[in-house]
Order: sequence, then C-alpha cells, then structure tokens
Amino acid sequence: MALGAAIQADILAGNTTDLLLLDVTPLSLGLETMGGLMDVLLPRNSKIPTKVSRQYTTYKDGQSGMKIAVYQGERDMVKDNRRLAEFNLTGIPGMPAGMPKVEVSFLINADGILVVHARELRSGIEQSIEVKPQYGLKDEDVEKMLLDSMTHAKEDMDIRALTEAKTEAEQLLTTTEKFIQKNFGQLTPQEINETSLAIQALQLALDMNDKNLVQAKTEELNDISRPYAERIMDTAVSKAMAGKKI
Repeated sequence: MALGAAIQADILAGNTTDLLLLDVTPLSLGLETMGGLMDVLLPRNSKIPTKVSRQYTTYKDGQSGMKIAVYQGERDMVKDNRRLAEFNLTGIPGMPAGMPKVEVSFLINADGILVVHARELRSGIEQSIEVKPQYGLKDEDVEKMLLDSMTHAKEDMDIRALTEAKTEAEQLLTTTEKFIQKNFGQLTPQEINETSLAIQALQLALDMNDKNLVQAKTEELNDISRPYAERIMDTAVSKAMAGKKI
C-alpha cells in the first residue's frame, strides 16, 4: 500500500514518466450465488474503467424473480464479505429451472461508480442499480480484508468445495424425485427400490457435511438413475418421431 502510494505521488509530481497511473479495484466485486457463495466478476486490482458480464439462471421451476446481491471482498462466502447493494429482478416468465438466461453486467467507470445491470435475455425484462464500492472504505479495512482472506484461505477453500458439492446433490435430489413422480409407471420395482435407497443415502450424506461422501453418494444416484432416464427419453423421442419422415 505504502509503495503504491509513493509511486503514485512520484508520478503526480512529474518525476516519473515511464509509468502509467492506473486506477484499480482494491477489492474483488461479485454476486451471491446458491449456498451463499461469492462469485467474483471483477477481481481485485482490475483496471478501471471496465465492464464484465456473466449469465445466470433459475434453480426452481416457474421462478419469477432473482435476487441480485452485490458484495465486495476476498472470502469465498458472502457472509464474510462486505454487502454493497441488493435488488430483485422480477417478472421473469414462468419457465422450467435452467431455462431463463439472466445476464448480469458490472460496469465501473473512471469515477469509481459501479452500475449493476441485470437482464433476462428471453423476455427482455431488466433492472439496474448504482453503488459506490469505495464509500466508507478505508485503507485499514482493505488491508484487514486481504489479511483475513489469506489467514482463512484453506478453510474457505474447504467450505466452498463442500457447499458446491451439497448444492449439486440437492439439485440432483430434486430432479430425480420429480422425474420418478412423472414417470413412475415406466420404472421397474427394482429401479424404484434402488433409487429410493440411493436418495436416502445421499440425504444422510448431506447431514454429515462430508464433501467426499456427498460426492460419492451423488455419483451413485447418478449411476442408478442414468440408464432408466436415457431409456425413457429414447422411448419418448421414438414416439414423437413415429410416422414422421426425415
């Protein structure tokens, strides 16, 4: 921090001409995603002005809104970072989970103003908000947040890995249960029994908070459900194509 300030002062004084004075983001900027994770869009030390965009989607069928929560910091969980702003993108048309495409853009201008813009690409609904990430942020705050991120690096990495594994497992459980309800009559008693046991095993693994166990039980449920899911989908495609000439 002190070295950077000294170099900037030297440049401003006209003593150094071979270095370009650039403004950068002192801390990373990102969004909260499933499980309370921080998804960084603008890493710290990004040159400004700059713009970046990323696409997100819904995780529930018929979901009509999406919370856009903006955070600043270097930790993997948003609860350990600084919340800057939050708004809800509403009016998303009812679609199956994963179908809506919400593009979120971060535009930070030369004055340090961050414009967060969210737009659902299929319907065109959009909303934006302006925030000033530097407001109320002191050099000591930045240094403390950076130090905390280094001190808790291993712990944060483990928490992120467990959270991502649990999120994937929970999505698989929801998808599998819905698939069985819809196609129950096309499954054999053995397939139903094996799937029920695998679902119970995965639910128990989730309660134990063991990443490796969660991943193993997720893969087991995938292995059991994949063959009959492919069979049912192939049958549906065959029926749909029956009588049609290509």
